[in-house]
Amino acid sequence: MPYPIVHILFFIFCISAVAVYATVRSIFREGSSFGSLMPLMLLLFVGSLCSLFPDITAVYNLLVNGTMGHCWIGTFPTHSLLFSFFAILFGTLVGYIAYREISKAIYLGLFGEAAFFSHLLLDDACGASCTYFYPVYNKPISIFSMMNIGFQETGLLHYLISSFVFVSFICFFIMMTLFSLNRFGFEFKYRS
Repeated sequence: MPYPIVHILFFIFCISAVAVYATVRSIFREGSSFGSLMPLMLLLFVGSLCSLFPDITAVYNLLVNGTMGHCWIGTFPTHSLLFSFFAILFGTLVGYIAYREISKAIYLGLFGEAAFFSHLLLDDACGASCTYFYPVYNKPISIFSMMNIGFQETGLLHYLISSFVFVSFICFFIMMTLFSLNRFGFEFKYRS
């Protein structure tokens, strides 16, 4: 599994690329003050921490047990969508403290969820299966290995359905990030 810095960099440059692009563009075109960079700094703070949430138990296990085990809290897997609820709560809480506006707080929570999911995707791409659907399905699943099946092995219909479901799953979280960023004023604009 990748080191924490890789998770943060993947989140910043792949998942929140729109925010990075919009900020760099505004700095070079108009110049910007420190106050105008605060929304980006808040997004990067929440996103960076939430992208590390699945590995939060590594610190505890290192200090208490002397091991780097980090995928479980008792019987509860940290690399699951159910555990990502804590990322949503954290992002929403920070958003409410910063903005005192429930709609912005909820969007920051969704942004935290997308950052959490970026961690799972990166681990999955590196060969570590995750228990995405715990407690409904308790076995590890690898999205990327499921997309790597051939239609000759499983049949064309199964192949198409499997590919569509898993690509849609990834697309859903990228779109969630884009909608959250749009709420905070970061967007690409079409120019004809």
